[in-house]
Amino acid sequence: MKTVTVSPKFQVVIPPAVREKIGIKPGQKMQVLAYNNQIILIPARSIREARGSIKGMNTDIQREEEDDERP
Repeated sequence: MKTVTVSPKFQVVIPPAVREKIGIKPGQKMQVLAYNNQIILIPARSIREARGSIKGMNTDIQREEEDDERP
């Protein structure tokens, strides 16, 4: 696991090995999530780049509870 230092402007440098593994380029946008006391960075992709990225995903799962009292 790599360790980084937060600058006074709250900036961090992504280590070269991680940048290369993920394919992050200078100027690339990142989505930032706070989850379970963690910070998650996700490379933002265009719709064209994301096409097919969830191929094979199981869509049979129930996503929301259904309300039995709906008309």
